Amino acid sequence: MADETRAIEPYELNRDNAPAFWEVDILWLILADATQTGGALTMMEQICPRNSGPPPHTHAQQESYYILEGQMTVVVGGKTLVATQGSFLNVPPNTVHSFRVDTDTARILNMYVPAGFERLITELGEPAPQRVLPPPGRPMKAKPEDVRRVLQQIGMTWVNEPDTLRQPKQ
Repeated sequence: MADETRAIEPYELNRDNAPAFWEVDILWLILADATQTGGALTMMEQICPRNSGPPPHTHAQQESYYILEGQMTVVVGGKTLVATQGSFLNVPPNTVHSFRVDTDTARILNMYVPAGFERLITELGEPAPQRVLPPPGRPMKAKPEDVRRVLQQIGMTWVNEPDTLRQPKQ
């Protein structure tokens, strides 16, 4: 929902000067947030290592991915899709989805409409001291009650169903 009371000002950010955070083995670069877009959208660039990605979940925002580099497998609404460089994927609001990076790394441009999802990163992640992937297996520093609060406020829910992208191969 756009914040009609706040004037939206032109601005420019790029991957070298955007706010950078580490969370869940991923480097997140915040290119546009709710304050910059009047609540209209969030735009982030993610640099993700092999096998990274969230388990099945939903959120209130429509989510779109554009793959800049690498490959990922996405399960969305019961469909399994393989996205490579140049692929665009759309996830409707409240649709169960997850993904897994299949290459050594992937660079993903990620957009959420309306804005707000960035709070998961800015409030629960940690500022990245360098614009590189965090050390692998780094634990989340946020307290469980803070995670629950932010998830509730942004309309995100972890879904209790098998994570088909991370099950051991038979």
